[in-house]
Amino acid sequence: MTSVHHRSRHWVIGDVHGCAEALDQLLERLPAQDRLIFCGDAINRGPSIAASMERIWGLVDSGRAVWLRGNHEQDLITALRTESWFSARKLAGCDTYRQLGDSHCRQWLERLQHLPMAYWGDGWVATHAGFNPLTWQPDLQVRLDFWQHYDGRFGEVVIGHTPGPHVRRLRHIVMVDTGACYGGELSAYCPETKAVVTVPGLQPHLAQPLPGFRSEPTQPALSSR
Repeated sequence: MTSVHHRSRHWVIGDVHGCAEALDQLLERLPAQDRLIFCGDAINRGPSIAASMERIWGLVDSGRAVWLRGNHEQDLITALRTESWFSARKLAGCDTYRQLGDSHCRQWLERLQHLPMAYWGDGWVATHAGFNPLTWQPDLQVRLDFWQHYDGRFGEVVIGHTPGPHVRRLRHIVMVDTGACYGGELSAYCPETKAVVTVPGLQPHLAQPLPGFRSEPTQPALSSR
């Protein structure tokens, strides 16, 4: 896990999912001196996965950003490291694998498998999906169990993973995946100031169909824009 080493503002960015154009627009609106925390699932779904990965990794390499592991990164890591018919089938259905190809994906493997699971700030933490309430360790798939049982022990937890129409809060949890690859928005949330910055995601004719599971809680939006 990664921890903050100096006092500065941070922006936790929701699931990019290959929306490189929206990411560039969002970065133009965020202060250049602030730290960026990408909340996982930078890959898959969108049309510009390689460009998104390169853009984010350039920010990581410069020391400005942290890229957290999401379930889509984990699925790709697992499939690339496992030789079986099931892994081959998973790769065949993976947008990242189709867009980048086998060789390019394997060049990324070393980087992806070292992505941290969480970033700890001052009174807040960012992770992709939440924490398993049995172990209180980061969990890349958890949803309702975490939402229902989180007791505030880590302060505010900022997560992506579940798309919704706006950045929303459930007690101590802030959800920043606003469905950029589904025709929604790409959002960034500042834990220090509670500010939100959003830009449009993919145009409807390019967007992926929204997944059938949309079980986010109904909560008032935070101030956006």
